[in-house]
Amino acid sequence: MKMRPGTQTGFLLCGKEWIEGEALEVRSPWDQGLVGRVTVASRADARQAVSHAVASLRRTRALPRWKRREILEDVAGTLIEQKERFAQLIVAEAGKPVRLARTEVDRAVLTFKTAAEEVARLGGETIPLDLVEGNEGRWGLVQRFPVGPVLAITPFNFPLNLVAHKVAPALAAGCPFLLKPAPQTPFTALALGEVILKAGWPQEALAVLPLSNTDTAWLAEKEDRIKLVSFTGSAKVGWDLKVHSGRKRVLLELGGNAAMVVHGDWPDLDDAALRTAHAAFGYAGQSCISVQRVFVERGVFQTFLWKVVEYTAKLVTGDPCEDATDVGPLIRLSEAERVDAWVKEAVEGGARLVAGGERRGSLLPPVILTGTKPGMKVRDDEVLGPVICIEPYDDFEEALAEVNHSRYGLQAGLLTRDAGRILTAFRELEVGGLIVGDTPSWRLEPMPYGGVKDSGLGREGIRSAIEEMTEPRMLVMAGLS
Repeated sequence: MKMRPGTQTGFLLCGKEWIEGEALEVRSPWDQGLVGRVTVASRADARQAVSHAVASLRRTRALPRWKRREILEDVAGTLIEQKERFAQLIVAEAGKPVRLARTEVDRAVLTFKTAAEEVARLGGETIPLDLVEGNEGRWGLVQRFPVGPVLAITPFNFPLNLVAHKVAPALAAGCPFLLKPAPQTPFTALALGEVILKAGWPQEALAVLPLSNTDTAWLAEKEDRIKLVSFTGSAKVGWDLKVHSGRKRVLLELGGNAAMVVHGDWPDLDDAALRTAHAAFGYAGQSCISVQRVFVERGVFQTFLWKVVEYTAKLVTGDPCEDATDVGPLIRLSEAERVDAWVKEAVEGGARLVAGGERRGSLLPPVILTGTKPGMKVRDDEVLGPVICIEPYDDFEEALAEVNHSRYGLQAGLLTRDAGRILTAFRELEVGGLIVGDTPSWRLEPMPYGGVKDSGLGREGIRSAIEEMTEPRMLVMAGLS
């Protein structure tokens, strides 16, 4: 079943009402067909949503663990039942190839199931306090409590699972939340909000707010009743949010230009090249851990390069609704134009275009470059498009230095069978996660995920996010022995 343009109508989900107002048109990245119209929230709507969230905190904090777990499991079950519905929403508004959209739904199911399991592990600890004479009978109890209302700001590229990575921990922790989805992809978030409410989450403890970026920044800065801001998006916007968020806790997942190192001792270059092609070009490279830079030991460089070219040529570029499609359109025409301009700039600067065709609207066929240099945007900045730079190296330490030659540090990949090199890379690479034996694009929901440098602040794995959304309180008991 394909999504038909114009069939979706969205309203602002705020507190206890569906509210109608000024509408924003959402169009397909593939053919610009109308997906639907969504109500734009005002600052007054946002204030009202915060008031509802604050009023609901006592109720969400009192929800027993079995109930929170039940809600999370119910959401996971509904996503399984409605897998095709959510996949088609993702295809329609994000332009993600349908096979990848179905995989995203599967991952969101795992996200909610993992959060349900973590609810049972939300324990505390007892601390002996009779360690100094005169304190006989004293002991302490530490327990975690929800931090309060959470503002979750999500990007377009994973409109279901990156939303789930914020709201599932909030449900587990007992935090009311306000969700601001990307303007390109509001319908998936609204549909998930309905599922969460039907699962039994208090209505006033949830708001899906299609706010403008300006009003979102205003909300983060001015509304002190929000206790935590969790943002996934560009580095510039994220760090600006942190500067203006005052005393709120801030979690930032800000992207990168993921690198991998392929050493000559890796036994299966065919498999490595196949994985690299899919990790670089799946969903047109629109992932913060999409492979962008690859450093290959010179002895196997040519072999690896041409194997990547071979496997890239087999990828299907085109209509995201088709099951065979691997590479769909970029989210906006302006993004495709930007990436195309960066590639042309690199070629004019001396880089060699090994593979890549002419851009057709928002569709940019996969680009493979070599001979790139530091200072080129395709190498230094986050492309967030279907572009990969593959370069040779002679010395392993030199390759690690090239990986670190970046203002980003989210994840890196390493293909070597040498334990010493693995440990050296783990010690030296300035990244939040090192993936050995695979590309840096590999991620699973339970892992503590996040980066260093301009790639962010804090960690967004399910358990880590729950800890961030709770605060420890100490109870000291005396004179009761």
